[in-house]
Amino acid sequence: MAADTSQSVAKAAGDAESVARGPRRTTAGNKRGLTRALATHWYAWAMVAPVVLVLGVIIGWPLVRGIYLSLTDANERNVARTIGVRHIEATYEFVGLDNYAAVLGDPVFWQRLVWTVLWTVACVSITFALGLALATMLNREFRGRAAYRMALILPWAVPGFVSVFAWRFLFNRDNGILNKVLDGGGIAAVPWLDDPTWAKVSVIAVNVWLGVPFMMVALLGGLQSIPGELYEAAEMDGAGPWQRFRHITLPGLRAVSMTVILLSTIWTFNMFPVIFLLTRGGPGDSTEILVTQAFREAFIASPRDFAGSATWGVLILALLMIFALVYRRSLRKQGEVW
Repeated sequence: MAADTSQSVAKAAGDAESVARGPRRTTAGNKRGLTRALATHWYAWAMVAPVVLVLGVIIGWPLVRGIYLSLTDANERNVARTIGVRHIEATYEFVGLDNYAAVLGDPVFWQRLVWTVLWTVACVSITFALGLALATMLNREFRGRAAYRMALILPWAVPGFVSVFAWRFLFNRDNGILNKVLDGGGIAAVPWLDDPTWAKVSVIAVNVWLGVPFMMVALLGGLQSIPGELYEAAEMDGAGPWQRFRHITLPGLRAVSMTVILLSTIWTFNMFPVIFLLTRGGPGDSTEILVTQAFREAFIASPRDFAGSATWGVLILALLMIFALVYRRSLRKQGEVW
């Protein structure tokens, strides 16, 4: 009995010692595995390192700096600056979440947010519908198809600011081509950029014109990846054009559509050039979106409010991250992997 007890105690002590040594062995094994992975894939790590470094400098540092500034009261009066040979040190202070409380409590933020969401939904939905229609037509065999494709891709090839300035001339109330055409038909001139409602219609139209080529090319690639045998089988079974489109084309484009809708939403939400170059946020502030308001706080307002602008930028980032997470979760519920 005493021998059994002593053996049990020894076994328990051995088990305790093995448990205590287990994590050390696991840690050592992990270190060896990491070392082996680095030794095996050193070339891949060496190729990736410059990209990671550049992204860290271009994206990581400004992001961290912006978040920090949003927690201060920095403006052009208290930041570090050099006047002639005299250098003035920064005197701004840490204020915590006061900037976020001020922005979220300001009705201007919610006005900008509502218009930004409406602008994004309108642009993305119209762009997707037109891109899908054009891609469907260009996916068929007809004479001159290559020329039509090149013509429809042209807006994408022209620099954005050039396109916006061209449209600004077209929308000119007195000398614009659009109003000249309307005048020739006996229709009064339309205040495209001088009336709040027409200005919103104008910026949406220009952004759609710029976004359709990307949407069309992406969806055209998706259409060409759908096996033609599916359409032939469906046609032999008596399915009409709408049935083939609904049950073959749309499901076949689901993966591509989800990706381009996400990208288009993010781009449109932050589409600064169209708004700023076409209307400057006007007339008044009727077409200001969140990103143009952030720019106005940092570069146009007096005194320039760097902390306020950074706060707007962080809130924009947070909204887009929330949208991406919700979007990803909805896709996973539908069985899509993203």
